[in-house]
Amino acid sequence: MKSMMKRFFSPLTIAFLSVLLLSACSTPDVSLYAKNEPKFELQDFFSGSLKAHGILKNRSGEVIRYFNATLEGDWKDGVGTLAEVFTFDDGEIQNRTWIMTPNDNGEYTATANDVIGAGDIKIAGNALFMNYVLQVPYDGDLLEVNVDDRMYMVKDGVVMNESIMTKFGVEVGYLSIVIEKINSGI
Repeated sequence: MKSMMKRFFSPLTIAFLSVLLLSACSTPDVSLYAKNEPKFELQDFFSGSLKAHGILKNRSGEVIRYFNATLEGDWKDGVGTLAEVFTFDDGEIQNRTWIMTPNDNGEYTATANDVIGAGDIKIAGNALFMNYVLQVPYDGDLLEVNVDDRMYMVKDGVVMNESIMTKFGVEVGYLSIVIEKINSGI
C-alpha cells in the first residue's frame, strides 16, 4: 500500500496537479483583447450621460435582483468623475461616485465612496478589467466582497459588463450589466 501511495503521489504527479490547479484558477489577461474593435476609450465612453440595466445573481446563479441606473461622467485635467444612481426592483436606491485618476504607467486608478482602497483599471482593445473591494449592504451590516469587473465594448456606445464577486476566494455573486451612452446614435 505504501509503495502504491508513493507512486501515486510522486513529485511529478504533485507538480502536474499543482499546475492544473493553478491554471484552473487563472483568468484571461486584458491584453488578449488588444486587437479587438471598437477600442474602449475610457474618457470618451464615461463622459456625459449613460444608462445601465442589469441583474444580480446569487452564488447558485439565481437572479435575485434587477436594476436600472443612470450614470453621469465628467473629466477635468485627465481625472474622471462618474456618478452612478442604481434603482433596484424593490425600490432601493444606491449611489456610487467613481474618481478615475491616471497613473504613471498610462493606466487609471479608481476610487469610490463604497470601495475599500482603490481599483486598478487596465484597458486593451475593446476590454476594460478592474478589481476592487466593495462594501455591500447585507443583513443590516456591510460586507466586503472582492469584485472582478470585465467590461467589453460590443459596439460604439454600448458596453457589456460582467462581474464576479468573491469572499475568501469563494464566488458569492454575479453581476451582468449593459451600459449605453445616451444620444450616441445607438
